[in-house]
Amino acid sequence: MTICFDIGGSAIKAAIASPQGEIHPFARVATPLDDFEAFVRALADLRQQGAAGQGDGVALSITGVVDPRSQIITCANIPCLDGRRLAPDLAERLGVRVHVANDADCFALAEAVRGAGRGHRIVFGIIIGTGIGGGVVIDGRILAGAGGFAGEWGHGPVAATEAGDPPVAIPRFACGCGQKGCVDTVGGARGLERLHRHLTGDECESTEIISAWRAGDAAAARTVACQVDLVASPLALAVNIVGADIVPVGGGLASVPELIARLDEAVRRRILRQSGEPLLVPSLLAPEPGLIGAALLVHQGERP
Repeated sequence: MTICFDIGGSAIKAAIASPQGEIHPFARVATPLDDFEAFVRALADLRQQGAAGQGDGVALSITGVVDPRSQIITCANIPCLDGRRLAPDLAERLGVRVHVANDADCFALAEAVRGAGRGHRIVFGIIIGTGIGGGVVIDGRILAGAGGFAGEWGHGPVAATEAGDPPVAIPRFACGCGQKGCVDTVGGARGLERLHRHLTGDECESTEIISAWRAGDAAAARTVACQVDLVASPLALAVNIVGADIVPVGGGLASVPELIARLDEAVRRRILRQSGEPLLVPSLLAPEPGLIGAALLVHQGERP
């Protein structure tokens, strides 16, 4: 048995994991953001609490990107970790081998091995939540890629400058990655809100927009149509490039089946491989795919 953690900007979730990737969550604590010593103590305390001190290692599914060569993490949401060689630093402090992977990669691994992608050779797991993320798994292994950025289809200036029918102009919104026009700026919940504000002038939460769309509101329908149009083309390009067999979808907006079905239809119209079967499918492992993916890292001896 071992301990795995799902670490975000708000909370650390901990679970005991078996070598087969079965998890038993047991604790959730606030993430120390600015104090690395406090962060280490939190993990050490949770590990002791989980009574897994004799385990094979510790695995972290974490927000941020880990360079597979340098093992340096870029993690803006948790400043005390940003720029550190996180796995070696934690291994030295905790006295056990540490595996670290991006949370979207862990999601993709979990879905590929135990979820919606099971039985498929190339799985492109995507997150449509607050923002956009993704990870690629080939033959049951995470594709780490140069810099650790494989699967990050949400970034790069690839979003169109008009969308909808009839077309409407869409600005190249500034992105947190430092570029403009990224899919992340118009995809996901915050992207939906940004688009709605641009198209209508109204400040609405994503849940309100989705509810209005479901109720037949024309303005909300226009916003959703524009978002699907903007997101479908770069997602289709990513599918063409990686040759994905299936695309499990996680995140908050993945819980809206009508939206995922609409996006799936739009993507399949744009890809080269024609199929009558759904390509985008809901995650099967909610609510803890990150913990499951982290547990699988230890089982595989993986260190992306």
